[in-house]
Amino acid sequence: MGFREELKKDNELLKERTELVVERVRKIATENTVEDKYVDVFRKIAERVEVIEELYDLANSDKLSKMERKDLEELNKRLFNNVDEKNYSNCYGNPKYAVDKFGEMGKILSHLYFSIDTLKTAAINGFREKITIYEELFVAIYNRFEEKDNDLEAISDVITEFYHDNSEIISELSQRESYDPEGCVYNEILKTADLNDLRYLYRFGKNVTDNEIKTAEFINSLPEKDVRDMAHTMVDGFFVGYSKIGKDIHKKKYIQLYYALGFERMVRFAIEEIEKEGLHCVASSPRLMSTESNRQYGYDHKDDRALYLDKAYIERMTETTKAAFEKVKDFACFCAGPACIETFGEKEFNPENKKEACHYDDKQKKLSVALNSAIMQIYTQYVNPEERSFTIIAYPIPEIGPKFNEIFKATVEVNTLDAKLYEDIQQKLIDALDTADHVEVKGRGNNHTDLTIKVAKINDPKTETAFENCVADVNIPVGEVFTSPVLEGTNGVLHVGEVFLSGYKVNDLEIVLKDGMIESFTCKNNEKEEDNKELLNLLIMNNHETLPIGEFAIGTNTTAYKMGIDFDIQAKLPILIAEKTGPHFAMGDTCFSREEEVVTKNPDGKKMIAKENSVSALRSEDPSKAYLNCHTDITIPYNELDTIIAVSASGERIKIIEGGFFVLPGTEELNKPLNELYK
Repeated sequence: MGFREELKKDNELLKERTELVVERVRKIATENTVEDKYVDVFRKIAERVEVIEELYDLANSDKLSKMERKDLEELNKRLFNNVDEKNYSNCYGNPKYAVDKFGEMGKILSHLYFSIDTLKTAAINGFREKITIYEELFVAIYNRFEEKDNDLEAISDVITEFYHDNSEIISELSQRESYDPEGCVYNEILKTADLNDLRYLYRFGKNVTDNEIKTAEFINSLPEKDVRDMAHTMVDGFFVGYSKIGKDIHKKKYIQLYYALGFERMVRFAIEEIEKEGLHCVASSPRLMSTESNRQYGYDHKDDRALYLDKAYIERMTETTKAAFEKVKDFACFCAGPACIETFGEKEFNPENKKEACHYDDKQKKLSVALNSAIMQIYTQYVNPEERSFTIIAYPIPEIGPKFNEIFKATVEVNTLDAKLYEDIQQKLIDALDTADHVEVKGRGNNHTDLTIKVAKINDPKTETAFENCVADVNIPVGEVFTSPVLEGTNGVLHVGEVFLSGYKVNDLEIVLKDGMIESFTCKNNEKEEDNKELLNLLIMNNHETLPIGEFAIGTNTTAYKMGIDFDIQAKLPILIAEKTGPHFAMGDTCFSREEEVVTKNPDGKKMIAKENSVSALRSEDPSKAYLNCHTDITIPYNELDTIIAVSASGERIKIIEGGFFVLPGTEELNKPLNELYK
């Protein structure tokens, strides 16, 4: 029996239980049996339950696909406009508003609002039990307030017990969505929907804005050959990735799809191409992106786990995650990896770090790191990273501005540059870099980068290399050579004037390295240093006190750099493209994390030997210390770069870049786009 059949039976068994809790919620929406100041918040949460229930009924009776577009637009507004910028200041989902009204209790009530509000995709997928348990949590908390048994400690206990008791349900559904082809209804929508009828966009339970509509319209307007070529570029990159690590992809069965709403025509062609090779695709709601109605909303609730994160929760989550993977092991072990379509061009967002929001204390930060490590260790037991690959490609969204069409065309050109040309040029860079004991990197102008990068020692120059020649395979577009630096001897200051990290613009980022480990970090986004630390903890540190530098690379895609300058979108380029437009440095795990034993060779046949450092080398002793479960790329653009010099053990200095231009013989071709910019 497949998952969908099991789900249908389980939902039927839940019918009486569901009807009881929904009936109770509907009474809460009208009655007045709690202290006056709490009446409105419970009514507002009850309203969110009702709109979730409406969505569930429409999606699971097949009425959603038959609704008129104007009705779908109205439903979408009711689902998402409650937290948009014009409504958020007076919304209980805003922890500041809730805490101003209810003190510390406001954090819990705001979390409850947020938790109910994020059940939209559960409704679309028919996850009746997940919706029901959260509705029961809402009723349980309301009952405590009715009975005047609502001191902060008592309500906190209700929250803690809920996540402990229900982690099994939450964990299993999460893994079902990720690995089981029947775990998410998106797969069926992608294959059968009429993509010329844009009503299909509203069937995913995601926010539908001009970005999604205009993207779909634009891709629908392109010649079929162009869209098939876009899909082929992504799929071919995935298959080349497997070839590069010497693995047979046909031993796998499933490829995970990560993409942005509006790209369905391209995705459908990709699915067709993948299925011709005998593999299937798995799309899941957590991996489908759309424009957020208010990015501050998600930022405000990023640390809500602080309400219940303790050692007992970690033990329970570890137990239930393993049990969940056991149920999907026949899918997980055949998972070939993710094929991703990223987007860029969203408006700048500088989050407000609200004191009223939940924040991890020092103990919980360590617990969070421990939980992530435990979950990742379970993941590697069922989805062996050494036997899988991936591919990522990026395109702009209409929000990038009036030149969207031109930028999209230019991005397609960047994504399909001549890989062989770059391979040959990059080999010349590698030949020089392989002679180095260390590499010096210095900024110019207002950029005060001054770094010494220690390079792994090559024992046999004829058969070994310390830098990988990265062309257009898993990491599209073409254009970088990279290594895992030796930590001991890697020192100095990394500085970037502005950079986008996970969609957040960071100003004047500065990181100080000592023997390859982060000694200090800061930026200038906020007046208060503690707010800057909080932002960088989210974007780079991932709750770790320090991190190693996991990668040093030299980007060679000057065409992508020129595109950024020509359209004045340099700061908006995603790291996938931006990392190719200058030297970049990744904080966290190496690029070969959990794949250290996989033999990797460059096109010239030389074996890559720089695959680990003194941190990842601890993997045989304690994987929790060896792997940090984060890897954040930070790029210095050519215009902020002065020199990159390879320095041998004997002191010989080979200039790679000087004044922001490539000066190594044989790399002159890379300067053509730069010369066009500055002529």
